[in-house]
Amino acid sequence: MMNQHAMPPSSYTQESLFEQAINKDILTLWQKREEGKVTAFDNKQIYWCRLTHPKHKKMVFILNGRGESVLKYQEVFFELYHQGYDVYSLDHRGQGLSDRLTDNKQIGYVRSYEDYILDISYVLEQFSHLEYQYRFLLAHSMGSAIAARYIQTHPHHIFHAMAMSAPMIGLNVPLHLRPVIHPLARYLASRDTGSDYAPGYSAYENKPFEGNPLTHSRVRYQWFRNLYEQHPEIKIGGPSSHWVWQTLIALKQCHRQIRRINLPTLILQAGSDTLVNNASQVKFYHKLSQTNPRSKLTVIHGARHELLFESDQYRSQTLNEIIRFFDTCRQES
Repeated sequence: MMNQHAMPPSSYTQESLFEQAINKDILTLWQKREEGKVTAFDNKQIYWCRLTHPKHKKMVFILNGRGESVLKYQEVFFELYHQGYDVYSLDHRGQGLSDRLTDNKQIGYVRSYEDYILDISYVLEQFSHLEYQYRFLLAHSMGSAIAARYIQTHPHHIFHAMAMSAPMIGLNVPLHLRPVIHPLARYLASRDTGSDYAPGYSAYENKPFEGNPLTHSRVRYQWFRNLYEQHPEIKIGGPSSHWVWQTLIALKQCHRQIRRINLPTLILQAGSDTLVNNASQVKFYHKLSQTNPRSKLTVIHGARHELLFESDQYRSQTLNEIIRFFDTCRQES
C-alpha cells in the first residue's frame, strides 16, 4: 500500500516539466535533507545525506557510480521519497563531496575496493539505531560492484533486496585487449604514482549532449552538466591505472563469490549501454540465478547507461521495475 503522500508511477517527473520541477518541488524537498560527514578508518571524510519522513517504514540506500555525487541524484531522491521511502546515500571516497585521495583531485583513485566497503559500514553505523520494516539497496554502475562486494563480505547485512542499475559487473574492454587486460593493468598499476590518469583518460570535460553515451534526455543531461559547473568541487576526470587494476580485482571477486549474494537481486540492463559490458551482466545473472532463485534480469531496450537519468520512456520503466521488485520482496518476506 502506498503511503498517504505517494505518487502513482505515472506521476514521475516528466521532461516537459523538468526545469520547473527541479527548481521548485524537487529543490524544496532537497533543501530539507540532513547531511554530514563521517570519519573513515584512515581519517578521510565521507559525505552522506538523507531525506526522511516520520511515517515512512522502509528505506533505500543509494550507491552512485564512478565520478558521480549525491547532488546529481536529487530527482531520484524525490521520486523514491514520494513512493514512501526514506532515502540515504553517500559519496564514495575520492569523488563527489567526500575527501579526495590524490594531489590531483580530479583523478579517480582508490587504494582498494575494501575501502569503499568499509565506508559503507561507517555510514550505516551512524544510523544503526533506526528501525525500518524494510531496507533496500539501489546501486548504479560502479556502485553495483561495490554493493555486490559489500553483500558478499557482510553475510549478516541489514538489507532485504538489492537493485542494480546498469551494473559495472564487467568492463567494456576492446576485443584485442581482452587477453592481456589483466597483466597490462597490473603492470601499469605498478608504475602508477597516483598523479597520472590511466592511458586514454584525462581531466573532467563538459562534453556536449550530441553523441553522449549516457542518456537520451537532453534536459536531464544539461542539468547535471550545469550542476558540475555550479559545483566544481564535485568534478572528477578519468581513473588512475591503479583504480583500473583494483576494479578488475573486485569484479573477479564479484563473479567468484556470487554464491554469497543472499538477497533478492534485480539487474537492470541498459540495452544500448556502451560503457559497461552487458554480456558480463547476463553471465552474472545466469550464475546468480542458480543459487538465488529470487534474482531477476530486466533489459530496458534502447536505453543508454544512466537509466535513472534517461528520457521518460526509459526512466519510468526503470523506476517501475525497481519499485515493483521492492514491493514484491516486501510481500514475500
